[in-house]
Amino acid sequence: MKKLVLAAVLVASQSLALSAFAQEKSRADVKADTASAAKAGTIAKGEQSAPQAPAKSTKARADVKTETAGAAKTGAIPKGEASGEKPAAKSMATPEEQAAAKAKRKADAAAANKAGAIPKGEASVTK
Repeated sequence: MKKLVLAAVLVASQSLALSAFAQEKSRADVKADTASAAKAGTIAKGEQSAPQAPAKSTKARADVKTETAGAAKTGAIPKGEASGEKPAAKSMATPEEQAAAKAKRKADAAAANKAGAIPKGEASVTK
């Protein structure tokens, strides 16, 4: 008998809880409101909050192209980095010169290592 009363109380509480979550508008009402708002243009589309006019150019494309070509020809448009400085030219050393420079670096490193000028191990690294 206690189980029956408990089950009845449980069913009654669930029905009351479901009625508390009932919505005020029907699906048809919500769809009608959405359709009217879309027709009026009050619904924002995408990530923007307000419609914006597209940017319009005051010059023709051909005029812009000729102006840009003229500026590039006179050097008014910087190339490369924004600083306007030209990068240093790469050395045009021959393969023999490159091999001689590498041998010199290797000999210098070996001499420094032999003299103890190059520290060894992690303990010798200073920060």
